[in-house]
Amino acid sequence: MAKGGGVELPRWVRDALVRVTPKARVAGALAALEEAAAAFVQGRLRRALDRAETAKSLSPRDATARELLGLSAYRLGRWEQALQELRTYRRLSGDTTHLPVEMDVLRALRRPDAVEEAWRALNERGASPAVMKEGRVVYGSHLLDRGDARAAWRIVDPKRLSAEPFEEDLRVWYVAARAAAALGDQDAAGRLRAAIAHHDPAFPGLEELDEPPAR
Repeated sequence: MAKGGGVELPRWVRDALVRVTPKARVAGALAALEEAAAAFVQGRLRRALDRAETAKSLSPRDATARELLGLSAYRLGRWEQALQELRTYRRLSGDTTHLPVEMDVLRALRRPDAVEEAWRALNERGASPAVMKEGRVVYGSHLLDRGDARAAWRIVDPKRLSAEPFEEDLRVWYVAARAAAALGDQDAAGRLRAAIAHHDPAFPGLEELDEPPAR
């Protein structure tokens, strides 16, 4: 832990902040960013938001401050703020890691055309396998929102069920189970539900898969 209740930031994060921050503001920006990171990890989201806003005010061109601010706002349901900050983070860093989060925010804001645009951007620019899976989760959910279960199934069909899935795999399976149920394939939906329950009996929303799909 750093002094003042923060966390020790990776050197590359500190160096990046120093490069884009006036010298007189560096110490304050680093302290605020450390405190924001610690609060975020601890689930103290309002504190994280507050300290990340301070870091942003001192270093508006620092990507990590924008990232923490955007993710904190997202977890608090502050959709417009989350979208603005995560888009700024992506512009400053060139990183596509949080494009699925942007897509989820756009779902919450009921902006389907923008979800489609973000999905295309994710596929064009690429990302890690884990991030691409998260993108499939959000886009598949978006298609289910629109009543297109068949298209959703094409996006999230797992083809095979890994014996050692990652957390993001379980989320893909969950959306696939919803799509299968909506298509009337109760066998596939049941297999997927059982696989999720085997690996994570406390998976959020699992009980909803036992309910008949909405007509």
